[in-house]
Amino acid sequence: MPVQNSDVSDIFNKMADLLEIEGANPFRVRAYRNASRAVSSLPRSVSDMLESGEDLTDLPGIGKDLAGKIKEIVETGSLALFEELKGKTPSGLSQLMKVEGLGPKRVRALNRNLGVTSLKELEEAARTGKVRELDGFGEKTEQKILEELEAYEGIEKRIKLIEAEQRARSIVEYLKGVKGVKKITVAGSYRRRKETVGDLDILVTCKRGAQVMERFVNYEDVKKVVSQGNTRATIILRSGLHVDLRVVPQVSYGAALHYFTGSKAHNIAVRKLGVKKNLKINEYGVFKGDDRIAGKTEKEVYNQVDLPYIEPELRENRGEVEAAQKGSLPRLIDLKDLRGDLHAHTKATDGHATLEEMAESAKARGYEYLAITDHSRKVSIAHGLDARRLARQIQEIDQLNEKLRDIVLLKGIEVDILKDGTLDLPDAVLKELDVVVCSVHYHRRLSRRKMTERVIRAMDNPYFNIFAHPTGRLINDREPYQIDLERIIEAARERGCFLEINANPDRLDLSDSHCRMAKDMGLKLAISTDAHSVADMDFIRYGVDQARRGWLEPDDILNTRSLKQLKKMLKRT
Repeated sequence: MPVQNSDVSDIFNKMADLLEIEGANPFRVRAYRNASRAVSSLPRSVSDMLESGEDLTDLPGIGKDLAGKIKEIVETGSLALFEELKGKTPSGLSQLMKVEGLGPKRVRALNRNLGVTSLKELEEAARTGKVRELDGFGEKTEQKILEELEAYEGIEKRIKLIEAEQRARSIVEYLKGVKGVKKITVAGSYRRRKETVGDLDILVTCKRGAQVMERFVNYEDVKKVVSQGNTRATIILRSGLHVDLRVVPQVSYGAALHYFTGSKAHNIAVRKLGVKKNLKINEYGVFKGDDRIAGKTEKEVYNQVDLPYIEPELRENRGEVEAAQKGSLPRLIDLKDLRGDLHAHTKATDGHATLEEMAESAKARGYEYLAITDHSRKVSIAHGLDARRLARQIQEIDQLNEKLRDIVLLKGIEVDILKDGTLDLPDAVLKELDVVVCSVHYHRRLSRRKMTERVIRAMDNPYFNIFAHPTGRLINDREPYQIDLERIIEAARERGCFLEINANPDRLDLSDSHCRMAKDMGLKLAISTDAHSVADMDFIRYGVDQARRGWLEPDDILNTRSLKQLKKMLKRT
């Protein structure tokens, strides 16, 4: 069976959970989490890299020991150390860590005192009143656990876009090996670039007699073949992901692509327009009576109902059809519109590259500038910078900028917003910076009112520029903290601050709907990667996807500006 990057990442993440529950050295735990993130974000399969003889220690955060473990997982499908760890600490405890409010200490207490090893056992213990009897829990905590469990169980099991992308890429490459295949497109929510994907819909056009169905159902990652016909098959991968393959004639390709890209609500809205013109629109084409009059391209489908082409990211029936009728569709932001990245880390804290390495990577991407925003001192586990170390880094950046050509490093910091709304570093050092990115990492469980007031109080500081990952969510892993984003957006606009679209595929924070809200309220946003390595800078495209889903145009994005324009916009005093 092929081992995907997500399989390796999952093992490392679960190992980190179990080690944390055991009370292991936090730096060892962090090493596994960093390795998990590094592997999950790779554009290539580690299996392919090993097969071609590449040195995995060249990857950020992967030393000789972790490279050996990756090789073991790829070759055997498992990791002996992980199996040994599961023997001592039940692996189900890793799932408990995903419940908001249950950190490693509480999970350890639940396991040792109540024998809890699964979500089901946790729910039973909470419903029978046993949890409240433990030290450090109480009735309110017990009730909160029940509420979180109910929310967790109600979450639709969808995978992150980056994982769907890796699995889709493997299948598409595999199908390209079939003689006679012409086009292969992954449709559905994947093509609309939703932050999570429930299943994959793949469309193929090919020559008559091409053995595409036979090859598809024999893909080596298949756990179960649900159905197989001449033009459609469905498989379930070992990961549990459902994949549908449809072979469509070239004459219907555009209609099928439109139909299976969705969303369902968008398709219904388009079909209703067709009905008004006595047209029938389905996956086979656009029909007038029995005659197919369009369907080879998506543009043909839209033209038949007097609409211009609508980009897949907009197809959610959130006003795009009406905008198309009025000729007011946005000219969506594109990757090439960006001139720089405003949130990146180096080896000075928890990054994996030097200032110079990050600068060269930004230059290779055609950027004019890159903001270096290492953590401030509050994030002690990342060896955050105090005022003295930050002053030294400012000096290093100034010296490096004198040598660099065609790229400028901006002096910045990711400074923590403390519980009382003050910033983690004094104004005396913040005023020396080009950009101050501010974020919440601690005291996440404040009430909606208190969290909102905390952030607005921080925005009152004249050196506050960009509010990073504004809801603190981790997709499928951590719920957003409570915050009134409408008030935050209004406060930012009034004070000359900005919000970030964090492009890390684990975050994608802001959501698409909040991007749209910011646009409607007149606030410009920054698309930033929060890169901790050179490879992480590739995440920028996920931020662009999110911005496009939020109807954002180049003018809505802070870092489409030239360096001179950017500095002017960042200057509040």
